[in-house]
Amino acid sequence: MKLLVIAPHFEPDVAPTGVVITRVVEELAARGHSIEVVTAFPWYREHKVEPAYRGRLVRYEDTPWGRITRINPFAPSDKRNITRRAAAFAAFSVVSAFVGGRGDPIDGVLAVSPPLTLGVSGRLAARLRHAPLVFNIQDVFPDIAIELGVLTDRRLIAVARSLERYCYRRADVVTVLSDDLADNVRSKMEDPEKVRVIPNFVDTDVIRPQNRMNAYRTEHDLGHRTVVMYAGNVGLSQSLDTVLDAATALAYEEELVFVINGQGASRQELERKAKGMSNVVFVDMQPHERVPEVLAAADIHLVPLRKGLGRHSVPSKTYSILAAGRPLIAAVDRDSEIARIVDVSGAGVTIEPDDGEAMAKTIRELIDSPDRLVEMGAAGRSYVETAASPQAVALAYENLFRELGNRPGS
Repeated sequence: MKLLVIAPHFEPDVAPTGVVITRVVEELAARGHSIEVVTAFPWYREHKVEPAYRGRLVRYEDTPWGRITRINPFAPSDKRNITRRAAAFAAFSVVSAFVGGRGDPIDGVLAVSPPLTLGVSGRLAARLRHAPLVFNIQDVFPDIAIELGVLTDRRLIAVARSLERYCYRRADVVTVLSDDLADNVRSKMEDPEKVRVIPNFVDTDVIRPQNRMNAYRTEHDLGHRTVVMYAGNVGLSQSLDTVLDAATALAYEEELVFVINGQGASRQELERKAKGMSNVVFVDMQPHERVPEVLAAADIHLVPLRKGLGRHSVPSKTYSILAAGRPLIAAVDRDSEIARIVDVSGAGVTIEPDDGEAMAKTIRELIDSPDRLVEMGAAGRSYVETAASPQAVALAYENLFRELGNRPGS
């Protein structure tokens, strides 16, 4: 088959969504398919285009399996400015539709959200190239923006809701990562049967249990201390103030250190609040190839989401933590997919979101039970080894496009 993928991130960009989509494309290519990718210049790490890609609007890269077209994302420096972000998404989406819509007929288009506007890009490209559209939802927008209080203007909310319904209606199939995200999306659709669940995955060959005493610990002077880590986007969705509250409550533990590894819109403010806290260490986002090492350096990982967001998002870091054989504390809504994964796998503990006291208490209990930490890590690794693999996810998309191609009138 000949397929077109329109996504906001693709390697070498380090965004988790880009890592997932890159692997799906590679697996589809390994199965003999020809693929065009339309994506943005790498920009996720610093929220600005990386130096090697600056000064151009579009850049083309030929690969053994097809072509990658990279477009300037027009990313604003302030992620909190919703107007500028919307304008950037719109500009990127317009160029994506123009680039993706050129060419001969193909067998399918896969468009990835967020941003939601890529649903429109995908639809236009699919129409121009006489192909079915699969719209993949990684996070449900505008729900997350509304929950965070970033989007409050009723008129803008109405516009965003209309755009969301349009994208769902015009897609041939909408794919989501979990059953609770499926329930959310189906509740907004005229034809809920169009929603399919295809989860994300983790490469268990790349991310494996490793010795905790590694170069990462040496570089950041962590020594033999117990490391409680948050690794990921330091943004608005993550309840990282809760992590500082827990660190404050446990400051008397001299052999305990909290590591916040990553960058994002909230990093500067978080560092300001943590000033003077000797048990909190901030580390910049690491290259993708060091992710297994970063994950291995922690004794306990944290997956915190603000209250209400667990029903709209499934952080891919959850699977990576399990693959690394490390236990986790998930500060998320009890009825979320993340909580279900933690409960079913036995890989950690779920606590209420935005509760620093509960987080501190749980950390205290876990570090007092080292055998339990080992058991949780092993249980997580065992669970993820039997969960969705990259090959299985790629096959699911292949079968989906074949099904759409065999529909009457296609």
